[in-house]
Amino acid sequence: MSDSHLKAVLKKYFGFDNFKPAQERVINSVLSGKDTLAIMPTGGGKSLCYQLPALVLDGLTIVVSPLIALMKDQVESLEKRGVPCACINSMQSSEEQRRVIASIAQGGVKLLYVAPERFRSDRFIRALKPVKISLFAIDEAHCISQWGHDFRPDYTRLDSALEKLGNPLRAAFTATATPDVKDDIISQLKMRSPEIFISGFERPNLSMNICSVGGTKEKLRRIASLSRDFGTGIIYCATRKSVEKLSALLDGSGINFVSYHAGMTPAQRDLNQEKFMSAQADIAVATNAFGMGIDRPDIRFVCHYEIPGSIEAYYQEAGRAGRDGNASKCEMLFSYADKRVQEFFIEGANPSIDFIRAVYKTLRKNAGEEGVCVMSIEDISEEVLKQKAFARSAASGMGVSAGISLLRKYGYIDRFDIGGVRARATRILDLDISPKDVAFPDGLLEQKRLRDEARLKDVLRFAYSRGCRQRWILEYFGQTGYESCGVCDECLRRISSPPAEQLSDEELTIVRKALSGIARMSYKTSDRHVWRPRFGREKVALCLLGSRDMKILSAGLEKLSTFGILKPYGGTFVRELITQLIEANLAYVEDGDYPLLGITRLGAEVMLSEKNDCRMNFPGEAICKKSLPKDKVVRPKKSQSKAGNDFSLDALSASDRILYERLAAHRSKMAAVRRVRLYQIFSNKTLMALAISKPKTAQEAMLLPGIGAAKAAKVLGGFLKIINS
Repeated sequence: MSDSHLKAVLKKYFGFDNFKPAQERVINSVLSGKDTLAIMPTGGGKSLCYQLPALVLDGLTIVVSPLIALMKDQVESLEKRGVPCACINSMQSSEEQRRVIASIAQGGVKLLYVAPERFRSDRFIRALKPVKISLFAIDEAHCISQWGHDFRPDYTRLDSALEKLGNPLRAAFTATATPDVKDDIISQLKMRSPEIFISGFERPNLSMNICSVGGTKEKLRRIASLSRDFGTGIIYCATRKSVEKLSALLDGSGINFVSYHAGMTPAQRDLNQEKFMSAQADIAVATNAFGMGIDRPDIRFVCHYEIPGSIEAYYQEAGRAGRDGNASKCEMLFSYADKRVQEFFIEGANPSIDFIRAVYKTLRKNAGEEGVCVMSIEDISEEVLKQKAFARSAASGMGVSAGISLLRKYGYIDRFDIGGVRARATRILDLDISPKDVAFPDGLLEQKRLRDEARLKDVLRFAYSRGCRQRWILEYFGQTGYESCGVCDECLRRISSPPAEQLSDEELTIVRKALSGIARMSYKTSDRHVWRPRFGREKVALCLLGSRDMKILSAGLEKLSTFGILKPYGGTFVRELITQLIEANLAYVEDGDYPLLGITRLGAEVMLSEKNDCRMNFPGEAICKKSLPKDKVVRPKKSQSKAGNDFSLDALSASDRILYERLAAHRSKMAAVRRVRLYQIFSNKTLMALAISKPKTAQEAMLLPGIGAAKAAKVLGGFLKIINS
């Protein structure tokens, strides 16, 4: 099909003149009849890659979508554009579903959205058999892989459904897939020599930041700052309880927000989502239930209130910021203690074989003559926990759900609908199979638990990493060759960090106090310069600050001579000091199951006063001003431009920093198009000068460092447009 015809369809139904990068290649692959897998970043326009072919191809396009809210939003949007489409879901009555099926049979539907659970029904599959299915599209395809971060057992039925429907052309789409997940998608869907498109995971307009926090008060301060500086955003919490707690804390703060989690009624969720999408609310405080299909383009920040369970989940959620291409901030409020929540989820998602057999036994015991058991997850959990072999745990309900998913996947049970709604009904497929006969492939359960634990460790490694955040994530997804984003916290830290300087006597004393605190919390060895770490950096910081937190008191750390030794300096200062100790090779984080903070041999020499010529970047004046009493402020030197103007990162106000990030995002795009290094466009120092000085003309800009006549002629124009806007 000609490019002109495709663009005519694009303009008629979607109002665009041109495709986004990679869209046209994916669409042409689908239209040429090739099975296609497209891995495209959030905001990259995946949905158009199956919606437009659906309008061009003769028959019906089926779109498998994981959430009812998501498919409803897409159907409503397409209907407004005049596209004949429909959806079938469990919230509809039987009569509504019959009307949709009848319309399909009469050729009145080009796009049909369904949830993967729909393919449990043989009646539904039989109704589709007479229909010409030209394309079978799977959205959020990572859900099909047991190695993905959001595995959905019902997606594993799709290969069987495809076979029953005559093996139509299939196309799979996702924003997050590691190489293992990519291969698993192809295998699970039995894709035939597929065309694979990986359009790049990079999002140069996103500034990714890790903010180490000590507790709720610091988190609230960061949220207030993000709300003030960026306005529109999503705050992701790990649990419903956390959403409710944070919402209660934000009430009366002046922040215009809505709450969202799966425990709310559908009407409440729909109302709050509509308020956010229609800009009646600036911020959504939500669990990950709020996400798919949230395509509000002007989301300026995404904040993770607790750590997510995987890099895939983090990047997919963070990617909901800045879909309009403008600079946006992604910030994870990092506290090592928060990993307990994710460990709780891992426990629930990975029940033992004995627990799963107990679930099966309960279902079998309560099944009627036809092998059907109608029990809630809560009731099943309660009965399983009556068995003495299992300790009562808040994660047991999750364990029951995980056990049911595995039993269903491996053919022991089936789940089905009753009365037009999602039923809590289970059918035992063979009552002759006893609980002790339930088994899974060798190593399956252990391997899945290890994968889940490894994903959580990857999040911790990401949080503790040094170097460009964007590059770290791209390499995680198998994309190499990326230089640096220039706008994440690590890139900005390197830009603003002056050369390490000799410490003053006062600064050296503070450093020795910190190193002594780390040493007292470590194991002694026979070598006086070697200490084996025992605790993580957050617990070390809390001890140095004299915190009475239970995790400090329960370990007896309040008895140490260094307990509270840096209390006058405040949490922000102490945590930044630890970061700089690591940078100066005086301390290190041990990379293992638990990232523990220790001191290096050099650090021991400094601590023991064997070495006095210590050089490092002492925490800056801005941090000291916030943290220290006025008479104890340590004033470091500032880097100055040759003209005497301060173009360091510390000189950027909140609004200057936002402008700097937008200028840096524009530079990244320009460098990618021209295939040059970032500094060949403008250096970071020049961007900071532009952000601070805000020149309106080329003549004014040429007074700044790094901008001569040639640069002004070749690259300056776009930067001036951003400044003047």
